[in-house]
Amino acid sequence: MGGAQPALGPGASGAGWDSSCTNLLPNISDSFLCRRNCPKKKKRRKRENESLVTWSFVAATFPSRCSRLGGIVAAMPVGARLARPWRQAPRTRVQKFQPCGAGQASRPAGGGGGLAPPLRLPPAEPFRRQPRPSAMAPGSLVLLLSILGTPGLADPGPLEDVVIDRYYIPKICLREVQMGDFIRYHYNGTFKDGKKFDSSYDRGATVAGVVGVGRLITGMDRGLQGMCVNERRHLIVPPHLGYGSIGVAGLIPPDATLYFDVVMLDIWNKNDKLQITTLSKPERCNRTVENSDFVRYHYNGTLLDGTPFDSSYSKNGTYDTYVGTGWLIKGMDQGLLGMCAGEKRSIIIPPFLAYGEKGYGTVIPPQASLVFSVLLVDFHNPKDGVFLEHLEVPESCTRRAVTGDFIRYHYNGTLMDGTLFDSSYSRNHTYNTYIGKGYIIPGMDQGLQGVCVGERRRVVVPPHLAYGENGAGDKIPGSAVLIFDVHVIDFHNPEDPVEIETVYRPEGCNVTTRDRDFVRYHYNCSLLDGTKLFSSHDYEKPQEVTLGTNKVIEGLNRGLLNMCAGERRVLIIPPHLGHGESGARGVPGSAVLRFEVELISMEEGVPEGYLFIWHGEPPANLYEQMDLNKDGEIPADEFSTFIKSQVAEGKGRLMPSSDPEKVIADMFKNQDRNQDGKITSEELKLKSDEDQEKIHEEL
Repeated sequence: MGGAQPALGPGASGAGWDSSCTNLLPNISDSFLCRRNCPKKKKRRKRENESLVTWSFVAATFPSRCSRLGGIVAAMPVGARLARPWRQAPRTRVQKFQPCGAGQASRPAGGGGGLAPPLRLPPAEPFRRQPRPSAMAPGSLVLLLSILGTPGLADPGPLEDVVIDRYYIPKICLREVQMGDFIRYHYNGTFKDGKKFDSSYDRGATVAGVVGVGRLITGMDRGLQGMCVNERRHLIVPPHLGYGSIGVAGLIPPDATLYFDVVMLDIWNKNDKLQITTLSKPERCNRTVENSDFVRYHYNGTLLDGTPFDSSYSKNGTYDTYVGTGWLIKGMDQGLLGMCAGEKRSIIIPPFLAYGEKGYGTVIPPQASLVFSVLLVDFHNPKDGVFLEHLEVPESCTRRAVTGDFIRYHYNGTLMDGTLFDSSYSRNHTYNTYIGKGYIIPGMDQGLQGVCVGERRRVVVPPHLAYGENGAGDKIPGSAVLIFDVHVIDFHNPEDPVEIETVYRPEGCNVTTRDRDFVRYHYNCSLLDGTKLFSSHDYEKPQEVTLGTNKVIEGLNRGLLNMCAGERRVLIIPPHLGHGESGARGVPGSAVLRFEVELISMEEGVPEGYLFIWHGEPPANLYEQMDLNKDGEIPADEFSTFIKSQVAEGKGRLMPSSDPEKVIADMFKNQDRNQDGKITSEELKLKSDEDQEKIHEEL
């Protein structure tokens, strides 16, 4: 009707309905029409077991013998849908496709060879449909209410069309059966008394066919149209729309009314295309799937009615394959194209892009549409190399890592879907290794080339440059793309010297430090990533050391040479000149150290092996001068007094130290050879004399 009022005869206005109501339906004074539109009939009475009320309009020009069951016979396209604004039972309807004709024989249908499904039989007495009027004469429509009984009610008489009871309609109906659609359905067929004559359930297979092309009995063709997937209907098919006056020998008697209970399972059309719905998509998508890519994805597979047939989740592993090379059904090959890693899609595949007429085993019936819910875990191409993303690069990068360098870095390792498989942070320890020498996977060997100290870099490694088809342990699946977020702490080369940067040097710097000099200095020590380790400023006085006496790490000793008092330097000390692979308390193994040093003061030292040296020639009668009380022996106090006087007079100097008394005590101990607390003339010897004696002994 399209919302327009039906064409009524002369005088058939809204007011005319009251006066004509009882005239049209004299025997149905309790009709819905009269209850609704006649002022004198306002009270409604309940009718028990009333299962079907429908509006029908019958053309006055049609033969009266056709008026026993109404139908809309106005000039309109065949198969056009009609609004039913007065319909009382929304789940039940009568479909009227053609009026009956006087003197026409019942139209048998069927197919011969059994009932799977109810197909058309060769008609014994073919007949033609009554031609539809090309135009309606004025006043040719009247209103009629038809009440059809269902099993258990009084017999309403012969039916003219299929009775449809939509007793279950799904909440979501994305598609309805139309002429020419391919369908799959289950059904039970019974007679009025409930006796079963056929069932697809008993055969253990659904029925597949095409609607509206004469391959089914007419009643089934009509009754299936408009159905949704998972909808359930009761159909009552009169004999002339079923197997007619002939029936089916041994199965269906002549003139039998058939009752079908139908559930629709699948609908598709040869013109259908792949239906793709994106359920979720990552914000960042730098690349999408293309033909020849290798993909890893999870999926749930169901039939169109929701019946599951397969799932990768139940196998506890992804499905891994190439795209566009014939390894997948055509629909999945097409449905995966353009996906991002981490994207979720729903893909509905018609049978001709899936398993077609043969189906697959016992889980996918023939001519089945498939629904896949897909999560793309990762993908790559066999031609892929390492992909680098520079997340953070320091402004000053004076050096970049090369093959043979030893590098310390932190990392988080994830799969493309974000699953964490390893992290150096969780171990609170950097990963330390050489690069370019095969100690790590090839992808990381390549990905760490050219990094700066302090750089943050993302390295995407395809499986053929990582752990390949086998994966690693239970954390890295086979053929997995790996993503490493790397933070470079430091790197060095085993041949590296100490790097010295002079920050400040005083003018007129003529005297610089040398080996064996005693120096006082301040320092700050940190790792290259800025982590503070030690500082002399945390103590009350500067650090003191005699250079060249192995009291500090070798790199620091070298960095303090040739400095002027007041000079400031920055020293970069590689681990082989620092604390080595083992590290020290508070210093990680293989760590490159950064020192900021300032020389406070310096004292000239003495040669190695000496505690005191003369500035000139020592006294000729050294023992007599040292024996202050002339008693022929020199105790510790006389020795100390003599040495201090020589230093005071500028005749000699002690080895620089923060504790001169200890140096003098060590000197006395060396001369008191029998350790009796005094030095005799035989015991007192100069260092040069001792060295000369050793030379003679060796000769």
